Amino acid sequence: MDGDRRGWRECLLSGAVFAVCMTGTTLPTPLYPLYQEKFGFSELTVTVVYAVYAFAVIGVLLLVGNASDSVGRRPVLLWGLGFAAGSAVCFLCATGLGWLYAGRLLSGLSAGLFTGAATAYVMELAPSGGASRATFVATAANMGGLGCGPLLAGVLAQYAAWPLYLPFAVHLALVAASVAVVLRLPETVGERLPLSTVRPQRPGLPPRVRAVFGPAATASFAGFALFGVFTSVSPAFLARSLHVTDHAVSGLVVALAFFASTAGQLAVGRFGVRRSLPLGCAVLLAGLALLAGALWWDLLALVVLSALVGGCGQGLSFRGALSAVAAASPADRRAAVISALFVVAYAGISVPVIGVGVLTGPIGLEGAGLVFILCMAVLVSTAAVYLLRRTVAERT
Repeated sequence: MDGDRRGWRECLLSGAVFAVCMTGTTLPTPLYPLYQEKFGFSELTVTVVYAVYAFAVIGVLLLVGNASDSVGRRPVLLWGLGFAAGSAVCFLCATGLGWLYAGRLLSGLSAGLFTGAATAYVMELAPSGGASRATFVATAANMGGLGCGPLLAGVLAQYAAWPLYLPFAVHLALVAASVAVVLRLPETVGERLPLSTVRPQRPGLPPRVRAVFGPAATASFAGFALFGVFTSVSPAFLARSLHVTDHAVSGLVVALAFFASTAGQLAVGRFGVRRSLPLGCAVLLAGLALLAGALWWDLLALVVLSALVGGCGQGLSFRGALSAVAAASPADRRAAVISALFVVAYAGISVPVIGVGVLTGPIGLEGAGLVFILCMAVLVSTAAVYLLRRTVAERT
């Protein structure tokens, strides 16, 4: 009993560290309008600054995503926290655009290291038989941390002094506390190897995975693209089109999408993996439609609803996609296949967001958003139709 209690305490502590790291990756979200006002850059620059983070995550996943399997979980997490601290320092010292690029790059390196290592660490620290609950802890820490970032920054920017500095000072203190926690937690990798043994991993798709990977990757791409747009340009839309200048409200709207994603991922247990992916696509499509309505009619209520519905759809579809490709993968290729799915997902955060930034100049933010929604709707609809036809074919 004492061993189980200690195991759950360590599992929850590692989950808290995971949440702190992910909080830092979305902390600048409600602050971008302030940075635009201070440094005088365009919407395209905002989207590029945001996309630098995603490119860094992809690079880490491809190059050293499997590092913690060799050198141990704790060293990789400590490196990740070091990059998170460096990111906070860059934002604290920001006197120009270059500092923002550097901060987002370091934040992406931190998230890339944490994505696989922290998820594995949380599950390994849990007592025997607690895999399901540990998966929930990891999911809640990941998406909950992403949601806490804009909420924390928005509240501090609105109701406290130094809006461009205090959020990062607070996060730096949380990172320091997280380092102390990791140093006290046990290592779960038994046979640790030197860093020189780590080799870049190439995502691969065994033949039997390809049929399910296509629609799973398409839905993941669209879901993460929705998150990318919410976290990069929604604060500007709220401020300019809806005249919402309260940073706390702006942060809350973005946070709702991530919290709804957590709820959607938890709902997979109720609906089952087979139904979650097509159902998630349908809910994601509804969220995109609500976002289109918000852009067309300039309604805050529809923005909030699109965050809730779209986030829930993203959670359902992504956990369904992850479970489906993992189940279809042979054990010796599972890590490579999952890495490939995450690479596609993070490409969804970066590429469409830059496209929205490019289109904002000639056709405006609302027009660019509507073009984005149309493209994502086509992708999600295609994936949903394929999944439904495949389900019918399997039953017959």
